[in-house]
Amino acid sequence: MLKKHIVPFSVVAALFIMAKVFAYQMPLAQKSLLKEEKLNTTIPPTEKPEEEPKSLMAQLNFAEETLPLGDKRVERKMKKILAAHTYGNTQTHRLQRKAAEWFPIIEPILAAYGIPDDFKYLALVESGMQGGVSPKGAAGVWQFMPGTARSYGLKVNGRTDDRYNLRKSTVAACKYIKEMYVGLESWTLVAAAYNVGDGRLRKQINNQNQDNYYKMKLNTETGGYVYKVISMKQIIEHPVRYGYAKPKELLAYNAE
Repeated sequence: MLKKHIVPFSVVAALFIMAKVFAYQMPLAQKSLLKEEKLNTTIPPTEKPEEEPKSLMAQLNFAEETLPLGDKRVERKMKKILAAHTYGNTQTHRLQRKAAEWFPIIEPILAAYGIPDDFKYLALVESGMQGGVSPKGAAGVWQFMPGTARSYGLKVNGRTDDRYNLRKSTVAACKYIKEMYVGLESWTLVAAAYNVGDGRLRKQINNQNQDNYYKMKLNTETGGYVYKVISMKQIIEHPVRYGYAKPKELLAYNAE
């Protein structure tokens, strides 16, 4: 009689134990499946939206000060002056040769005085295309007038003319540029003032109640001066783009 009861009890106990084991194994199996699904699931890479190429005007600047975008008059003038400096018009490598010769001396002096590197292109605009003394008496790489040169520490007399000394004249130019920036507070305006004179530019700013170079009405030479500097910068940095074969000595400066 006892044996008859023991058998059903054993079956029930075995079933109970099996149910417990199955209940314990289920969460583990689910976790394992989830882990396997994660490993096998490939997440597609996020596609970056294609950046639209910048317009020519958006790429141009002087000393990190940009041209006014959307101004058709400024854009037409900039393109016209750029076109005037292409190889087809000048047909010379004189600018690149001068840059390779002058820039290693000019660049560290500009940096020492805290003046933007783009001012080195003023030297090319001032005297890169021509040599000697201007009709007004300006001379040297930075085209200093005798009186201005003396006021910034250069010797100009019958025996010595420091205006032709690249290092000394660059130091003098830096002093002059930095002095103008104190009142103008715009490197673009300082570049324009280098051409027309600090006093004359300030007078125009007051008369026109306008301190944006690109919106001011200036004489033809000064009104195109910064555009010429920007054009010079483009030619030196991207010679091939403007029709110049890149000279070997400029390979260290540019990457076209």
